[in-house]
Amino acid sequence: MKSATAAGSVLAAAALAAACSSSSKSSSPLSTGAAGGGGGASVTVETHSGPMGTFLTDGSGKTLYMFASDTATKSTCSGGCAAFWPPLTTTGTPAASGGVQSSMITTLTRSDGSKQVVYGGHPLYTFKEDTAAGDTNGQGSDNFGAKWWLMAPSGQPIEGSGSGSASSSAPSSSSSSAGGGGGGWA
Repeated sequence: MKSATAAGSVLAAAALAAACSSSSKSSSPLSTGAAGGGGGASVTVETHSGPMGTFLTDGSGKTLYMFASDTATKSTCSGGCAAFWPPLTTTGTPAASGGVQSSMITTLTRSDGSKQVVYGGHPLYTFKEDTAAGDTNGQGSDNFGAKWWLMAPSGQPIEGSGSGSASSSAPSSSSSSAGGGGGGWA
């Protein structure tokens, strides 16, 4: 009887370990799309102030950018581009905090079916090389064929040089489609 109880305990422990280790593909509410995690119903767009003025961030303080080649209804950053510039995605209704105007937040459906957060008609992205809250290393980059700008709470891009430049670390390409990082290092 003891061995049956021990075997049952081992099986229960194995089942518990398997359940705990199964991947659910969920991530922090401020992570982004397929390249950087998933958003969630609790995605929040906030503001941060720094040398470039007041700009949009996600709820963890990660800087949000707009891509000059996008439109309000279409993201042109996918594949290799989205690996460096993960789109801010959500499965629910994005929230506004700080100086962010909730009436300016919408979503669009990306080619992969995910919902990307849009602010003032600009799809939003984070930048892989921004590692700390408030980093603006992608500001003014022209990776993947167009400029990347911080977003002001007014919904307008903040143009000008930032505290860093993405051109030294992200590939530059004239194509932003899948695999579009083949243009070499800028």
